[in-house]
Amino acid sequence: MWLLRLLGPGLITGAADDDPSGIATYSQTGAQFGFGQLWTAFYQIPLLLAVQECCARIGSVTGKGLAGVIKQHYSRKVLTAMVGLVVVANTINIGADLGAVAAASQLVVNAPLWMYTVFVAGLVVTLEVLVSYRSYAKALKWLALALLAYPATTFMVAEPWGRILYATFVPHVEFSFAFLFIVTGVFGTSISPYMFFWQASEEVEEEISLGLKNGADGQPVLPKNFISEMRIDTSIGMVAAELAQWFIIITTGSVLFSHGIKNIATAADAAKALEPLVHSFPNSGQLARDLFSVGVIGLGLLGIPVLAGSAAYALAEAFDWREGLSRKFMEARGFYGVIIVSTGVGLLLNFVGINPIKALVFTAVFNGIAAVPLLFMIARINASREILGPNRGGILSRWLVWVTFGVMAMCALGLFATLLA
Repeated sequence: MWLLRLLGPGLITGAADDDPSGIATYSQTGAQFGFGQLWTAFYQIPLLLAVQECCARIGSVTGKGLAGVIKQHYSRKVLTAMVGLVVVANTINIGADLGAVAAASQLVVNAPLWMYTVFVAGLVVTLEVLVSYRSYAKALKWLALALLAYPATTFMVAEPWGRILYATFVPHVEFSFAFLFIVTGVFGTSISPYMFFWQASEEVEEEISLGLKNGADGQPVLPKNFISEMRIDTSIGMVAAELAQWFIIITTGSVLFSHGIKNIATAADAAKALEPLVHSFPNSGQLARDLFSVGVIGLGLLGIPVLAGSAAYALAEAFDWREGLSRKFMEARGFYGVIIVSTGVGLLLNFVGINPIKALVFTAVFNGIAAVPLLFMIARINASREILGPNRGGILSRWLVWVTFGVMAMCALGLFATLLA
């Protein structure tokens, strides 16, 4: 089928966007503020689409990942700062996601948390180094269907749809540290640094797999419909990611917040949101935990390689290493070395005594802050005729990417202002 054929980097990036950090942050949002931040899912759609389409177009047109483009057209200091941000942000995110997958696994079969964490880290590295990411991503995408438990729960509970629709379209803002902390996390886990680098590099991988040649200007000669199909792929992936966010906030808001559960401290707390879906089954509490665990495990195993991979692409491009998940380990040892080291450092972060669920939310907030300078750079590249030629962003694209930068910057500044007040 034509649609299934063109789905690729955009769909994978959208699925990875709802990684364990996303699930935890959206769940905490719904539990803490009810429907108060539901509007973020709606208003993020054009911003997320604009940024990811821009990153995908940069990769497609130049035949380089973001770090490669920055290296060619900007100073070494700028390159070091941008690559450093994404590597640090991704490593912290890897650690939080590893802990979340381990905590979710513990809900199904009780075993020491450290044992699960080490096993998951080893499994991720083994799969990413020895198996084609595309091969096992196809299987893991089916586990992501566990997210359908959230819309299913939403439609099984008597929802105040009038309030939900109002909260979706009419923004509600509170100038408090708690509110702005979570808002920054929501934006940071949706419009996240690793997604920028990953999608640009994966479009390059797509071109390599298609055997596209470079023209006289050194840039790939793209098939007639390449850009339009990339936009469809990206749009489907990003809209699906925001729909998942919308349903998670609705479900946790109506099930947890309305029953006075306003702080999610453990994976079991988050899983309680799905209990209405299975309440008529024997041992419904365990079944809800199992459903939640399948989703977190599947999306974690899908998302952690994206985090490690995007850091590896950035460093490999910065240092002119051979790169790409399409290459074998011996062909790109530096690239795969970054994957192994970043996953290893992320694993070690789980042994400093931080609560896995709280770590996910803090990671989302850190991503929201780290995204600001990266978005500034992406907006400049998007507007550059020198870099993108006739494929530079149109007026709407340029405007939306700058608006995204402004929104993320205001969230970060508002958070710091309330912290210092």
